[in-house]
Amino acid sequence: MAFLTTDYTENKSNDYGVLPTGNYEMIIAKAQETSTKSGAESLQIDLIVRNDLDGVPALAETNKKYHNRHVFMDNWKRKKTNQYDMQGFQYILDAIGVPEGTQINSIEDFLNILTGKVAKVYVKKDKNEYNGDVNDVNRVAPWNFSKSEYPQSNHQLKETTQAGGNDPFANNGQAVNVSNDDLPF
Repeated sequence: MAFLTTDYTENKSNDYGVLPTGNYEMIIAKAQETSTKSGAESLQIDLIVRNDLDGVPALAETNKKYHNRHVFMDNWKRKKTNQYDMQGFQYILDAIGVPEGTQINSIEDFLNILTGKVAKVYVKKDKNEYNGDVNDVNRVAPWNFSKSEYPQSNHQLKETTQAGGNDPFANNGQAVNVSNDDLPF
């Protein structure tokens, strides 16, 4: 009996270029505030193409083909006001089903409300020029969010941590209690 018989029918390209322009059913994997070295602040939303809709024929060219792919959306604070565009956030909150009149008391509450929610998102393939280099990028505008046609999610996040499954960032920057018995040295 042979150790191995070659069969390339299941080989797939692992092209991680930008997504083609279109509507994707997505899950908000994470939302966080970030800043550049120069101090410019943004609220970054990590959107992932859902992997639980492969059996939906209408999504064969989007979700099935590109599931688990990430698109990052930055919402920059305005230079004049040093504030976020709150109206832009209204589109996202409406799309994920937050009821009208809901008060959100802090940025942390806002980030928590977003995380894990699903929406249909129009992703645009665009060009970006920086320092003379032109690259393809994906762009998502807040008004490109709409309610998901599949609000019940069975999306499975891919395991991205090292052996043992311990996520060193799971506490979102909070202190972690570690005993001497947990240390390898």
